[in-house]
Amino acid sequence: MATFMDVHRGMNGITSEQLRQAHEADLAIEKEEGVHFERAWADPASGTVYCLSTGPSADAVQRIHERTGHAPDEIHEVPLSI
Repeated sequence: MATFMDVHRGMNGITSEQLRQAHEADLAIEKEEGVHFERAWADPASGTVYCLSTGPSADAVQRIHERTGHAPDEIHEVPLSI
C-alpha cells in the first residue's frame, strides 16, 4: 500500500461538521477501491483541505473522492515518513 496526501482547494468557509461529513462519505465507500482515508485537515480561511490516505494508487484515491463529490486538485504519493 502506498501513502497519499491530496489537496482540495476552493472549500472556503468549510466547517468542522462539513469536513467530518466529507470524510465520512469517503470512509463509507473506501473499501470498494482498497483505499483507507486516515485523516483530513482544513483551513477554512484559504479554502484548502488536505487528506491523508493509503491505497493501491492515486487513481483509486481520485475515484473515491470524485464519487463523494469532492475531487482533489492534487494527489501526491508520499514515499517517506518518520
